[in-house]
Amino acid sequence: MSETSRAGFSARPLRHDDCLWPDWSSGPAAVSKRVHAFATTRNGGVSEAPYGGAKGEGGLNLGLHTGDVLDTVLENRRRVVALTGVSVAWLEQVHGVDIEDAAEVIDRCAGSPSSTVKADAAVTDRPGVVCAVMVADCLPVLFCDTAGRAVGAAHAGWRGLAGGIVEKTAMRVASLAGARMETLHAWLGPAIGPSAFEVGEDVLDAFVSPASPAHRDAVMAAFAPREQKHKYLADIYALARLRLELAGVAPQHVHGGTHCTVTEAERFFSYRRERTTGRMAAMIWLAN
Repeated sequence: MSETSRAGFSARPLRHDDCLWPDWSSGPAAVSKRVHAFATTRNGGVSEAPYGGAKGEGGLNLGLHTGDVLDTVLENRRRVVALTGVSVAWLEQVHGVDIEDAAEVIDRCAGSPSSTVKADAAVTDRPGVVCAVMVADCLPVLFCDTAGRAVGAAHAGWRGLAGGIVEKTAMRVASLAGARMETLHAWLGPAIGPSAFEVGEDVLDAFVSPASPAHRDAVMAAFAPREQKHKYLADIYALARLRLELAGVAPQHVHGGTHCTVTEAERFFSYRRERTTGRMAAMIWLAN
């Protein structure tokens, strides 16, 4: 790849400030410095519009199945791998609840950079293996235990969240770490915000119907009725926090959840806003 992409975008290197970095390695409940994690934005790559970055720069589209040029996506992925310095287990998300071992994903896709495994979460206790999920409105959730013995990443669209992908991934990480659920930390990466996520009664029912009577009011509180009948604004961050708390993760160990991929157009891709758009990634790993 030359210094400029096909459309003449600046092919500057991917920078630290092109990404979001969880702030969970300081304070009284700090996680081990073995844990490394970040989420990409739309900036810092070489993709052309409509997969581009802010202000006419190249975009960091990491999705293979978005309609972008394959070689461009692979160059964007190369930049992300260079930032991690270790191997990434790329998944193709399908809005389900399947969880893969990240090291096994890397082994299965070895030698074929465009191959992916279909799943919505990955976990590992092996150093130097990156768990990654891709999003463009759905919620990415990164997990680790305080001591840094295991990590995981989950892709939580509303279907996966209602199906238990967040709790299932948390339990897998706790099991790998040999840790109690209350020692886990979770980071909620950039997703569609509560002012933009309009849903119908099918989504409301998917969360409210299975809720116990003791928790039904808390679930309902995450849905703000709209003037249009049978429409609501859903707070996917609040729903994820509630499910994590019910699974045993301490509320003070749940971080992030402050961005909106729809309204922050200069920073994030958004499928709901643009339909034809790129994909970002949230990733976590243990240092060698």
